[in-house]
Amino acid sequence: MTRTILTAATVSLLALQSAHAEFALDARYADADGDMIADIPTDAAQLSDPDTLVFAYTPVEDPAVYAEVWQEFLDHMAEVTGKQVQFFPVNSNAAQIEAMRAGRLHVAGFNTGSNPLAVACAGFRPFAMMAAEDGSFGYEMEIITHADSEIQEVEDIRGGQMAFTAETSNSGFKAPSALLQAEYDMVAGTDFEPVFSGAHDNSILGVANRDYPAAAIANSVKTRMTEREVVTEDQFRTLYTSETFPTTGYGVAHNLTPELQENIRRAFFDFDWSGTALEEEFSNSGESQFIEINFAETWSVVRQIDETMGVEYSCS
Repeated sequence: MTRTILTAATVSLLALQSAHAEFALDARYADADGDMIADIPTDAAQLSDPDTLVFAYTPVEDPAVYAEVWQEFLDHMAEVTGKQVQFFPVNSNAAQIEAMRAGRLHVAGFNTGSNPLAVACAGFRPFAMMAAEDGSFGYEMEIITHADSEIQEVEDIRGGQMAFTAETSNSGFKAPSALLQAEYDMVAGTDFEPVFSGAHDNSILGVANRDYPAAAIANSVKTRMTEREVVTEDQFRTLYTSETFPTTGYGVAHNLTPELQENIRRAFFDFDWSGTALEEEFSNSGESQFIEINFAETWSVVRQIDETMGVEYSCS
């Protein structure tokens, strides 16, 4: 296995060599305290206190699976907040961002790559992330191929095809694109044909079934799929492993009342994982608690990758 580490310094260097896309919130949001996330409105007329809270988990895998996984947590949130809580299955990052921007989504987990877009364009206020018992967190981007593939190293992808998930995904598109260009002088569309599967599980299954010769994926998803026996580890060979990235960030819409936002935070940090479906599912990737995060610090390397990729935080 070939292991390559992308450091923040490497990404910073790349950013200097490419078009800058400075992070900024959409004009509809204010950031008076400079913490890079939307302020809670001070005008009571702009605040929302819905009877039913709508929650969505990032569209990484089959939404039907995760509706059951999250139910005990959502019941706990309902008890803490005094609200009804509804699971909202989404099948794309864009749809999830648009739902929060339009006021139809109140609490969410946005994946690594779409987190900055959700903060900038939808007024998302992330405050929590899953972590292991010792407080460690994150996942690595892997470029994988089938165990029996003729592809032996990353260079062998040149002239062929490679699967990505979606353009908003960090590990499924942005990080591997930046890395391939920096380390191997390989550009999607020029040196190989990019195809988009729509989700990490689709890419993983596609490689397992030989539909894709190679794919960029989040290894935490592969781990959970392996534990559920959807795929087996011996079906794959890993060509590249990145540094550790932050995983899904959880938070709220900026315009919920301060009291409601505080109660939602409390629901995350007071939740007892023991014996729950959430513990059973996410222990497969070593996660067993929610920890507090700081968007400006925790997502710094992701925003640097966005700079490298020339991502613009334009909100239409």
